[in-house]
Amino acid sequence: MAWLYRLLIWLGVSSLFVTGVASARPDESAPPPPPPRVHPVLVSADMRPSLDLSGPWHMSIDPYRDGVAGFHGGDPGLSSRRYADIDIATTEKRDGNALFEQDPARSPIVTLPSSWLTQSPEMRHYVGLVWYQRHFTAHKRPGKRVFLRFGAANYAAHVYLNGKHVGEHRGGFTPFAFDVTKLLHDGDNQITVGVDSQRTDQDIPPPVTDWETYGGITRAITLIAVPDTYIDDAWIRLTHDGHIRASGRLDGPAAANMPVRVTIAGLGLTLDARTDAHGDWQAAVPAPASLKRWSPDSPTLYDVAVKAGDDTLHDRIGFRTVSVDGDRILLNGKPIFLRGISLHAEEFGVDPSHVITPEAARALLEEAKYGLHANYVRLAHYPHPEVMLRTADKMGLLVWSEIPVYWRVDFSNPDTLSQARQMLAENITRDRNRASIMLWSVGNETPVSPARNRFLQTLAADAHRLDDTRLVSAALLSHREKRNGVDTVVIDDPLIPSLDVMAINTYNGWYGNDSLASLPSIAWASKYHKPLIFSELGAGAKAGVHDSTGTHKFSEEYQAEYYRQTLAMAAKIPFLRGMSPWILKDFRSPRRQHPVYQQGWNRKGLESETGVRKEAFFVLARQYARWAKQPPGSPK
Repeated sequence: MAWLYRLLIWLGVSSLFVTGVASARPDESAPPPPPPRVHPVLVSADMRPSLDLSGPWHMSIDPYRDGVAGFHGGDPGLSSRRYADIDIATTEKRDGNALFEQDPARSPIVTLPSSWLTQSPEMRHYVGLVWYQRHFTAHKRPGKRVFLRFGAANYAAHVYLNGKHVGEHRGGFTPFAFDVTKLLHDGDNQITVGVDSQRTDQDIPPPVTDWETYGGITRAITLIAVPDTYIDDAWIRLTHDGHIRASGRLDGPAAANMPVRVTIAGLGLTLDARTDAHGDWQAAVPAPASLKRWSPDSPTLYDVAVKAGDDTLHDRIGFRTVSVDGDRILLNGKPIFLRGISLHAEEFGVDPSHVITPEAARALLEEAKYGLHANYVRLAHYPHPEVMLRTADKMGLLVWSEIPVYWRVDFSNPDTLSQARQMLAENITRDRNRASIMLWSVGNETPVSPARNRFLQTLAADAHRLDDTRLVSAALLSHREKRNGVDTVVIDDPLIPSLDVMAINTYNGWYGNDSLASLPSIAWASKYHKPLIFSELGAGAKAGVHDSTGTHKFSEEYQAEYYRQTLAMAAKIPFLRGMSPWILKDFRSPRRQHPVYQQGWNRKGLESETGVRKEAFFVLARQYARWAKQPPGSPK
C-alpha cells in the first residue's frame, strides 16, 4: 500500500490553497471556524488582459504515475520526469547512452481546453494521470507580477514551469492561480501540467456520480500580468439597507494604507476607501434613485472600475436584492416564482468535451430563456465556467450555483470537509459579483446522519459568512407517510434550519411504483415555514421513441405525461416557489448503460444531446408561459 500513500500525499491540496481545518473532531458546541480565505483570488480574471495559453499542447498518459514517483518511492528518475526542462531529442542525439522513457515534446498534440475523453478513442474511459506540455513566449516587465491561472483542471493538478514545481490544486471545477514571476524566463518558457482524474471516497465529489466528470484541463489557461501591488479581490453589491457597498483586498508590498476608488460611471457614483494594514478595504454609499435594478425582465449591467495605485480592474455588474419572507422568495422586494431548468456544463453535440465557449453557453441558456420561458437555471452539480455566469447576467436568468457535495461523501473525514470548504470559498469569491446568482447550494441528495448534518451546517455557515446578500439551499431528501389517509411527502431534514430555502428532488412516477395518474393526489408537508423549490423532477425518454399508449418508460409520450401530472401536483403545493426540472438536454453518464435507450447517456433531458426537442419540452414550455402571466399562488 506504499504506492497509495505516496499517491495521496502527491494529490493532497497544497498549503498555498487551504487554510487549516483541525484534523480532530471539532467541539460541537463551538461555532465553526472562519471560512477559508482564497489566495490569490484574481477576481474578474476573465476581464483582465492576459496571454491565452489555449491551443495545441502535447499530451502523455501516465497510468502508473511514473512521473510522480519511482517504483521504489521517492522522486521519479530523470528518465521519467515529464516536467524536466530538457530537450530530450537533442540530448539523445548528442549522447547515445542517454535513456528516456518519455518525451512530451514529441508526444501527440491535442487542443486545450478540452477533456481527454474526446481527444482519442482509447482515452474515452481513461481514469488516471495525464501530462500536458507546451512552450510559450513571455517577457519580464519591471514592476509587474505574473500569475498562471487555470479556470479548472479535473481533478488534481500538479503544475511545473521551466522544470520547477509551481504548486498543486485539488478540485475539478473551481479556478486556481500561482505567482510565477520568479520562475518565468524572458523569452521561451515550458509549462507542464499533470492532471489526475482519479478520485477517492474522500474527495468532492466521490467516484460514484450520475454524470461524466470529464478528466483534463477543461477551462482556460491564462498568464496574467498585474502591478506589484494589485487588486486581488473586489466585491460590489446592493445591500438590503439600500446601499451600494464595495469591499476587497489589495495584495503586494504597498497594499497597506493605499487609497482605493470605485467608479460606476452609469450612475455617476464614486466610492472612496483606504486599505488597512492588511490591504483590506470597504466603502458604501446610498443607492441613487436612478439605479435600475437587475432582473430577468430587465438585466441591467453597469460598467464598474476599481482603481488602486497602478492597477485598475474592470467589471460589468448588476444590482438587485434577494431575500425570503416566510415561504416567499423576493427579488428586489417582490415575490417571484422560479420557472427553471437544470443543466450541466456540457455543450450540445454527439461528442461533448465539457468546453463551454460563449457560443455554447448561449446555445444552452437561450433554450431555457426563450424556448422554455424560464427565468431561472440550476447549474448542476458543480461550479460552471465563468462564461456561463456572464451569459446569464446578460440574458437575465437567475442562477442556483452549487458545489459537488453529492451522494457518498465521507462526512466524518475532516480533510474532506476541508476540501469542500475550500471549494465553496473558491466558488463564491469567484462569482459573487454576478447578479444572476441568487442561490448557493451546499449539497445534493445526501443521507441524513449526525456527521452529515455537522458537515453541511458548516458549509451553510460559510456561505452565509462569505456572502450575506444571497440565499443558501441544498437539494434534500424527504420521506412519505400517510396523514389522515392521504399519501404525503414530508420535508423534515434537520439541515433546514441552517438554510434559507428548502429544495427537494422528486421523481415520483419515474422511480418507485406510483402511477402517473396518482401524482396530483400526493400531498406535501413541512413543519418549517420556508419556501420550497423542486430542485429536480423528471423522467427519461429517448428522442424519437414513441408509444401510442403512453405507458412505457423511455417513450416521449410517457415523459410528457409524467410532466403533465407532476406539474398538476406542483400547482397544489401552497409553499412551492419554483422548480428546476431535470434536465435541459441528455447528458453523458457512464452509469446509464441500457443498450437500447441510454448507451451511456442519461435520457432525462427535454432535448436530445444534439438539441432535438422532445414532447415534454413543449408541455413544460406551455406551463411556464402560463405561469409567467399568473404564477402559482398569486391572486387570481
